[in-house]
Amino acid sequence: MEPSHPVTPSDPLAAPAAAKETGRTNDPARTMAEILAVATHEFADKGLTGARIDAIAAATRTSKRMIYYYFGSKDGLYLAVLEEAYRRMRAIESDLHLGDLPPLAALQKLVEFTYDHHRDNEDFIRLVMNENIQRGDYLRQSNNIQQLNSTAIRAVRDVYERGVQDGVFRPGLEPVDIHSAISAFTFFNVSNRHTFGVIFQDKASPTKAQTLKREHVVELILRFVSHSVSA
Repeated sequence: MEPSHPVTPSDPLAAPAAAKETGRTNDPARTMAEILAVATHEFADKGLTGARIDAIAAATRTSKRMIYYYFGSKDGLYLAVLEEAYRRMRAIESDLHLGDLPPLAALQKLVEFTYDHHRDNEDFIRLVMNENIQRGDYLRQSNNIQQLNSTAIRAVRDVYERGVQDGVFRPGLEPVDIHSAISAFTFFNVSNRHTFGVIFQDKASPTKAQTLKREHVVELILRFVSHSVSA
């Protein structure tokens, strides 16, 4: 069993010693980013139980000592990976400038972004699937996850309320329901592509997820939210 807290960040000698072990320049931001990038794939591919700190250390040319110094434990690194995955998605989402577009165009752009993000970031989908197996226990421990994801609901609310005011969106919907619908279609497109492909198409797509077509997901969401949409 891997130790939970072999080194603590309060130890002033820990980071220099760990850096010396690997011969790396002491660049905390770069080192942490590299660890998170490699750990993201390790946890996505093998889950929390199967992932190994040794493998992450080897792939980043750092040491277990350094990883534990920055993240405290394997569980701490796993939680940091989850938070970083959501942070990256929300950061890109905030740059879509949805407020500059008419409501229908803004909603379409949001759906297209979410579809493309999930399709091109299978590790994100697998991380979320693994955390659901953990019943959300680790995200529940996060002090940041609610704040990180509040922007997603706020973006949907702003677009939806403008659409209702303009008479293009039907009233009575909750922003979280719209967000859930977008997530459901775009998530399924990746999470179930292998089993869906085996059952209904004899094989899964060897490259990108193709269970649901992008334009079909957009149309489904727009029809759900709108008074009427031309086919």
